[in-house]
Amino acid sequence: MGMKSKATRPTEYELEVLQGSVGSPRGECELVTNGEHFQQIVKQGIMKAGVSVDILTADFKAMLVPKGLKRGGRGAESIVQVFRRLAQRGVEIRLLHAGTPSSAALKELRRELPTNMVIRRCPRLHAKAVVIDARWMYLGSANLTGAGLGAKGDGRRNFEMGVVTESTGMIENVLQQFNQLWEGECCRNCGRREICPVPLEEPDL
Repeated sequence: MGMKSKATRPTEYELEVLQGSVGSPRGECELVTNGEHFQQIVKQGIMKAGVSVDILTADFKAMLVPKGLKRGGRGAESIVQVFRRLAQRGVEIRLLHAGTPSSAALKELRRELPTNMVIRRCPRLHAKAVVIDARWMYLGSANLTGAGLGAKGDGRRNFEMGVVTESTGMIENVLQQFNQLWEGECCRNCGRREICPVPLEEPDL
């Protein structure tokens, strides 16, 4: 039997970490799972934006948004059309993604890039977040796709989890990191330039 290690008291820093008080913003959150994403993030969040929409997503597809109460492709419009309508109301939209937008999304964007909408690409991005009017936020696993945030049926969509919050501290922290990525502050010391020849590339439409 090995020698028992001598018990030591945690340091002041370790106590602060355990208590969650070292610089990490905290706030009340509500859990969102699976199909709840479409109702809460898209219908109650994105579609009701009045000032701004800031989106972090690894994948960006022209997911369909049903116009009525029922889910499904009939009577649906592309999320790009939703963005276009928001932009016409003066909402500013920033979308930062990692991969190449789907062909359907590019086709919609080429038809008419919504005014007030800017799209940039960072191949290293894996975070997913939606911030509405800088006062409401979703943070979780779902991408801007039909199987993620979209309206696909329960038997076809991804299993997703996340939280929604109105915590000022959490939202400010996420927006700070969003802005650092958006403005290229992380590009100067990036070690993955071989996969990102054009930092913060905007779609060639």
